[in-house]
Amino acid sequence: MKTTTLYRPVGEKEMILILESGFKEFPPRLDWQPIFYPVLNEEYASEIAEKWNTRDEAGNYLGFVTQFDVLEEVANQYPAQNVGARNHNELWVPSEDLNSFNKAIVGDIKVIKVFIGDDFKKGGSAEVEDLMINIKN
Repeated sequence: MKTTTLYRPVGEKEMILILESGFKEFPPRLDWQPIFYPVLNEEYASEIAEKWNTRDEAGNYLGFVTQFDVLEEVANQYPAQNVGARNHNELWVPSEDLNSFNKAIVGDIKVIKVFIGDDFKKGGSAEVEDLMINIKN
């Protein structure tokens, strides 16, 4: 079974839903979000988490970088899209495919980095606070 490693930058709300899933799946997209965008490299995911998520009030000014493995045959169904710089590559998974994409995740979703924005005050849950402490150390 071959897998591909992908990354996903998320804010606090999405992180809480990932925690609630036991680190097994990404939450459904909102009505105005027709596409799920996992990215192909850690550098790009970190850039988004640090430069965008930490400035987003809706994400509580937190940016988490998640890493996960997905079955290669499933990932290959979604051609890589370049959306800017040379390393700004991501997959465009239609929101209606997210459930089957989640089922192709092998193992747990890992949180490998956290970025804290200047306007962050307090985590939205004890689990998020614990996660932040464990990642920062």
